[in-house]
Amino acid sequence: MIPPQYDVIVIGGGPAGSTVSTLIADRGYKVGLFERETFPRFHIGESLIPETYWVLKRIGMLEKMQHSHFVKKYSVQFVNASGKLSAPFYFHDNKPHECSQTWQVIRSEFDQMLLENAREHGVDAHEGVHVREVLFEGDRAVGVTIRDGSGKRDVRARVVVDASGQAALLQNRFKLRVWDPILNKGAIWTYWRGAYRDTGRDEGATMVLQTDNKNGWFWYIPQHDDTVSVGIVSPFDYLFKGRGTNHEKTYLEEVDHCPAVKERIAGATRTTGYFVTRDYSYRSTRVAGDGWVLVGDAFGFLDPLYSSGVLLALKSGELAADAIVDGLERGDVSEAQLGRWGADFNQGVDRMRRLVCEFYDGFSFGQFVRKYPHLRGTVTDLLIGDLFNTRVDAVWGPMESLYKPGKAPIPPWNAGTPGALVEERAPHLELPEGQRR
Repeated sequence: MIPPQYDVIVIGGGPAGSTVSTLIADRGYKVGLFERETFPRFHIGESLIPETYWVLKRIGMLEKMQHSHFVKKYSVQFVNASGKLSAPFYFHDNKPHECSQTWQVIRSEFDQMLLENAREHGVDAHEGVHVREVLFEGDRAVGVTIRDGSGKRDVRARVVVDASGQAALLQNRFKLRVWDPILNKGAIWTYWRGAYRDTGRDEGATMVLQTDNKNGWFWYIPQHDDTVSVGIVSPFDYLFKGRGTNHEKTYLEEVDHCPAVKERIAGATRTTGYFVTRDYSYRSTRVAGDGWVLVGDAFGFLDPLYSSGVLLALKSGELAADAIVDGLERGDVSEAQLGRWGADFNQGVDRMRRLVCEFYDGFSFGQFVRKYPHLRGTVTDLLIGDLFNTRVDAVWGPMESLYKPGKAPIPPWNAGTPGALVEERAPHLELPEGQRR
């Protein structure tokens, strides 16, 4: 039975929704979570980065992860367009702590673990329930309209959290989405059984392999069921325009442009069809309003490079939960209170975005650490996901020293919110309307 009233309603049961609901329920509040699908369900975004450790620990998931069958991930490694393999960036060598080992997960299993954990913490989680709309009184959110097997009805709450993923219920309602002016990417991926795997502590490494024409890169993520997730990421126009709808043909053409991937999947068996996603990089111009908050992909998504998606989902859920609990305790569910974490969060996203953009603009990790060996650890901190402190900003000046003559710094993009790292250096860029998807 779904009661007519909660303290907080969370729309969506993915990592962001499970995290925010768990932390609020831990403080004694009545939380209702409505997930449209029935778990387990497929989702991309399988590689975690080490800074997820701290949120997983806080929500009581750490021991479950440590006893899981997920592949342990100790490093990330890069292959350039010439096929040269970088030295692995071992997280533990830079930060010798148990938090420096993470996992490669199958999201259907991982997300279900998170949702069951939320239930164990007192969250009233319902699957197969479709939130049709958020209810408002004036400008303040006061509940949702749901539909399930019993029909349609309203459920009220003091705060509504939109964790609906890329469905982005409130972002679409208020037209808050802004596409990134630079990271206009798309991806095609599939899964292979029997593909090449390293051994020892390299077995679970994420590989980032650039194509020989430098028009894209492959992810290579080993998983525990003898499968490897292998996907190509390229500019949207290059990958999809003028190449028809035969995604297998496009994918295999790109494999031919990456001998290192072709060698690794030779003799392997493809276990699924081909998956396609577009419209990668966007953010909302707001993180909250009166009585409502956006978390996870309902707020924004950056890029698959460096595997920051789950970290940003968990972190936004954690920060939002703390702001919501504090607001409920003080009787303040205003936009200012519920969104107080937005500027700092955006600044952390901007740091990862800067590193992503530098890679797409030709940045070489090997060249950088050879010239600035004392900053190898700082770069590794960024790859780990240590995004929310100013200490890591020490890399940007030296990084710019490697620019070719005439190259300008990466333009910032903060979707109208505070926190861009270099907003004084270049004007905000916009995609022409005809290029928006």
